Amino acid sequence: MTPDRLSQAVLRSARELGFADVPERAGLRPRGVREWGTGIAMRLAGPAGMTGAEAAARLRERLVVQAGVRDVEVVGGGFLNIRLAEGADAELLRELLARPRPAALPEDPARDAERWAAAGGAGGALLVQRDENPLFRVRYAHARSRALERGARALGVPPEPGAAALETAQERALLAALGEQVWSAGRLVRVADAFLETERVRSALPVGDEKPGAAHRARLALAQAAGAVLAGGLLRLGISAPDHV
Repeated sequence: MTPDRLSQAVLRSARELGFADVPERAGLRPRGVREWGTGIAMRLAGPAGMTGAEAAARLRERLVVQAGVRDVEVVGGGFLNIRLAEGADAELLRELLARPRPAALPEDPARDAERWAAAGGAGGALLVQRDENPLFRVRYAHARSRALERGARALGVPPEPGAAALETAQERALLAALGEQVWSAGRLVRVADAFLETERVRSALPVGDEKPGAAHRARLALAQAAGAVLAGGLLRLGISAPDHV
């Protein structure tokens, strides 16, 4: 069960229960480790003549029996907290890694800055190659992920979702960002920042005398999934995703 499939399951359950005006998105938000929250029941309750808690309870009955869902809790008068099973992280990474790599756009700094500003509302020095420039961080993070991919190939280390647990706070933050259901400049910044912080704390590639192992294969899967999301998101905005910065 990935966040995208969970969103589909929430919406499908709402329609099957006969709720009116079901939105296009479930509005999932990360709440914890493999845990997602949604307030969709509050939105559906009024037209159905129910309280938020009643609508949430009906949705819970449908969702708790879905494959890949560990538990569903109704909190705060109608919010749903949905906990996914242990294999959810690996399933998300496999899904992201299976997506075809988008065709590269030629680099054009002025065009890229203009399109980023239009999409993200960012002003200032978007052509400056510094950390305070969010567009630079996103492009740099993509280039870093591609560098890790090249390094892994040279070492003969393949990415392997689920080879080892991803448990650091930085890895959890990156998984949460990868699971978001929106395509926006802000989401790309969150993915880039979480990825770069993850790499700062614990490299995906062996360091020094380290021998490649399961942990490296799992981290490489996480890094390459981040690169796939950044490449796809930049392409949607019409911005180049460089292999080198």
